[in-house]
Amino acid sequence: MLVFKFGGASVKNADAVRNIVGILKDHKGEIIVVVSAMGKTTNNLERIIDHFVNKNKAELARELDVLISYHNEIIDDLFDDRHHPVYSDIENLLADLNRELNKEPSLSFDHDYDQIICFGELLSTKIIAHFLQSQSIKAEWKDVRYSIKTSNTYREARVHWEKTKELVPEHFKFGKNRILVTQGFLGSTIDNITTTLGREGSDYTGAILAHVLKAKRLIIWKDVPGVLNADPKWFDDTELLSELSYRDAIELAYYGASVIHPKTIKPLQNKNINLHVKSFKNPDAPGTVISNVEYEELMPSFIFKVDQVLIRILPKDFSFIAEDHLQTIFGILSDNRVKINLMQNSALKFMICVNNDKRKIPNIVDQLEKDFKVSYETGLELITIRYFDESTIERVMINKDLIVEHRDEKNIQLVVRDRG
Repeated sequence: MLVFKFGGASVKNADAVRNIVGILKDHKGEIIVVVSAMGKTTNNLERIIDHFVNKNKAELARELDVLISYHNEIIDDLFDDRHHPVYSDIENLLADLNRELNKEPSLSFDHDYDQIICFGELLSTKIIAHFLQSQSIKAEWKDVRYSIKTSNTYREARVHWEKTKELVPEHFKFGKNRILVTQGFLGSTIDNITTTLGREGSDYTGAILAHVLKAKRLIIWKDVPGVLNADPKWFDDTELLSELSYRDAIELAYYGASVIHPKTIKPLQNKNINLHVKSFKNPDAPGTVISNVEYEELMPSFIFKVDQVLIRILPKDFSFIAEDHLQTIFGILSDNRVKINLMQNSALKFMICVNNDKRKIPNIVDQLEKDFKVSYETGLELITIRYFDESTIERVMINKDLIVEHRDEKNIQLVVRDRG
């Protein structure tokens, strides 16, 4: 049994959905297909959520029209019969979405976010399951929320592994169907309230299902040839990493490599399940294999995180940064669920580099200022190089001003500002 994960780019339009059919027909045996929301639907839904919370009904209606038109265009292209069941299924899902949007916002933005954002994956998987069936492929739609059970930490839910291990085999039974289509990114609490596993969490869903069902391998289908040593958006001459160890894959994902979700590797490593990252544009190409392989080192890999904030924290009385100070700082970050991308401390100063979340950063600064002197810089970049040397540092520092540097044996992190 295999688990395939298709991201938003691989299902962004009707032709992309047809391409999936070709890939699935080339692979025999039982396959679980994990699918993300189509194209930029998640971004569209995030705008809808903001308008819902802010009670901006006119803009909400406009964005909702964009969502509906986009999916209807794909359905009309895929299905000739206007009476096909896909139309009623999508209409029912949109009616459910409208019911959510007609409620009053709760006191928890994260809760409201998860109840609305989930419709991206629900819509995409309904469309794809119906289309596979129309192409004489024995496929069945599954709601992953019935089997992946989580905590109620909305937007970053933690998996309840024991309950999930009990429910997944019951729910994901193939029977007469060779392919089961389900949603990435989603889960639910014990009380069946929808949760999400973190932005771009569909990879993690694939790893959870592969782990529990002891899949032969997990294949993530991307719009790139595999795992590259840099994002093509930043580098013209990227190189394919044909193989990666679990350790290097975890390191690259942790530092922000967008090709793999950070939580994906551990469930696979625990069962020694290989992860393949392949191109849906060129399915016959070898891609990257992530496994229990060993080697001395890799070519340098570059990871760029833009729109970063560097926060400097100093005690008000010029005392040392001690354990009690750090406990307070980390408590505030934990309460606001902010992840640190880089941290550095001296006797009198503690610095952190974090993503510029415009909802969270002002709140964090306000809380920190109760006990500390706080200053911060925005508009920064964080560059991480794994297996660095001096030439790689020179390569990325062209037209950049260095703000902070942190290095260890294999990694260097540079917080920089663009001179331009």
